[in-house]
Amino acid sequence: MKIIILGAGQVGSGLVEYLVNENNEITLVDNNYEKLQAIKNRFDIKVVQGYGSYPATLRSADADNADLLVAVTNSDEINMLACQLGYSLFHIPQKIARILNHDYIAEKELLFADQAIPVDNIIAPENLIMLEIVKLIEFPGVTQMAEFADGRLCMASVKAYYGGTNVGYPISSLKKTLNNVIAKIIAIYRQDKMIIINDNTVIEAGDEVYFIAAKSHVKQVISTLQKQELPYRRIMIIGGGNIARDLAMNICNKYSVKLIETNQNRATELANEFDPTSVQVFCSDPSDQNFLIEEHIDMMDLVIAVTDNDETNIMTALLAKKMGAKKAIVLIKKYAYINLLSNNAIDVYLSPKDATISALLTNIRRNGINNVKTLKHGLAEGMEIKLTGDSASSGVIGKKIKEIQFPTGIIIGAIARGNDIFIPGPEDVLQGNDLIIFFVSEKRSIKDLIKLTSPKATYFAGNSKERN
Repeated sequence: MKIIILGAGQVGSGLVEYLVNENNEITLVDNNYEKLQAIKNRFDIKVVQGYGSYPATLRSADADNADLLVAVTNSDEINMLACQLGYSLFHIPQKIARILNHDYIAEKELLFADQAIPVDNIIAPENLIMLEIVKLIEFPGVTQMAEFADGRLCMASVKAYYGGTNVGYPISSLKKTLNNVIAKIIAIYRQDKMIIINDNTVIEAGDEVYFIAAKSHVKQVISTLQKQELPYRRIMIIGGGNIARDLAMNICNKYSVKLIETNQNRATELANEFDPTSVQVFCSDPSDQNFLIEEHIDMMDLVIAVTDNDETNIMTALLAKKMGAKKAIVLIKKYAYINLLSNNAIDVYLSPKDATISALLTNIRRNGINNVKTLKHGLAEGMEIKLTGDSASSGVIGKKIKEIQFPTGIIIGAIARGNDIFIPGPEDVLQGNDLIIFFVSEKRSIKDLIKLTSPKATYFAGNSKERN
């Protein structure tokens, strides 16, 4: 596939890293020469210096022959105009744009259509982050959550702590504890390094455990890995931007919510939007200890820091935890901070880059890939692939799992087959139309996985002739 990526920032460069080894011909466009050269020195791709909204720049990137345009610059207007040019001048089949401005998102049904602004898929990072936080609130104890098979299966990570019934015991004991529960441990990171696991591997306190389970069974699995937590009741949101506002709107009917905003005018606007019995809005410095004491920070089940400033988010969350708040979720844009604080007191870190790349990969990848979720801050992936073909055209359909040589770092987590979901064993035979949920710890193996699970080209040719 010939792909043009506009923008060499965190998202654009991260996307190159994911796609470069998957038989894609990538051209990266940016106006910053240093950024382009730094990425070109790492990857064998074409780079073009220039503005992505200029026809001449897109022509230099060979837009006439592109299959896909991904516009992820920091300017919504450049991203939208580039998609318009891709449609009107170059007839690029698929166009994806990252849109940051909430006003554009609010009008997306009317704005983003061929007769208006021809964007095939919009990626809205703030909305993605908000929805991710909602999932984490629903499942206390989870540090990351990804849904597959139309929400019937979840891949999640939790920290193992003493108090969990299976901590200190081998993985095999989980099957006995959770009889008739659809669940499987798929990976363990110990001191931030992935370890090789089998049924005899002992789960230790401090382990970061990734598992897959039916959504209705997730809480049961969590309870075996740490002391079961009560549902959240009192939540404090730090920040008054779009993420904070939409989050408060989303959860205020289920939880007691306090929202803290430093700007008086913005705080007044927010106060006018909410019924004070559902969301209390305060104008204050979230690092003011007297204010936090007055608002009973020690009684908060969860503090969520989602301002535009990483340092503010980190420091206010650390302060809140020190003063008695039970849990903290923090939005961090700079990856360097995540690495520095990975062993600190904050419970969950969320990255707009991770959320954006997950959404982009889901829209970009083909070959039966329905859904992609970046995990462990880009070190791993959860991937849903639909098997197409038959036993004659596929290298996996009609075979037992134990007969298939999967690439290194590829683990089958679960299968959705029609209305059924299950954890497969080595004797299970894969069938056409199966939705298979993979855990991928070696991203370089993705190309081989796609090749293995894709039918031969002759299968599509034959079906095309039958339809004709």
